[in-house]
Amino acid sequence: MQTPLLAAEGLSCAVAERVLFDELRLVAAPGDLVEVRGPNGSGKSTLLRCLAGLLAPRRGRVRRHGAIDYVGHKPGVSERLTPVENLRWLARVRGDAEGSCINDSLRRVDLRGARQDLCAALSAGQLRRAALARLVPGGGRVWLLDEPLTALDAAGEQLLGAMIATHRAAGGAVVCATHRPLPSVSSAPLADSSAHRTVRLGA
Repeated sequence: MQTPLLAAEGLSCAVAERVLFDELRLVAAPGDLVEVRGPNGSGKSTLLRCLAGLLAPRRGRVRRHGAIDYVGHKPGVSERLTPVENLRWLARVRGDAEGSCINDSLRRVDLRGARQDLCAALSAGQLRRAALARLVPGGGRVWLLDEPLTALDAAGEQLLGAMIATHRAAGGAVVCATHRPLPSVSSAPLADSSAHRTVRLGA
């Protein structure tokens, strides 16, 4: 059995004394896709923030093996910068002073035509693409995605599906909070169907 890249055991979280989930277990190994489903307010975003280490759970623990990339429900890009400048800042944080992956990242999300536009002038769908461009090669082995289909058109959804399939085939794992089925999951080049699982909250 492969060593999990991410494992949560006995996880419990409450907001304003309301328990969102309790004794939750979640494991993501190389090649896994874990969809987190549930109605609004069931704790999907809270769970992802706990997994990312941005929020401390009430009980339980999360073990992380390797780097994690987190893309929240909001785009999380500076609207005062261009997509290139946002990615250049991230590259420097990661120790890549040359920003060697910037062009490839913009190509993968089909945002090259707006690379030098201020993010404040981009559409909601373009902002989402700019956020997803942060999932650059050489980044985290685990992707935590909160409603990544928000504002994307059909072409953007297919691009995201291809990115997820490529990441999983390379030994990465994806945990995704979503209300909608992810595109191209069935075409991912993985033989083990158990690598795609669903965790339901608020049931």
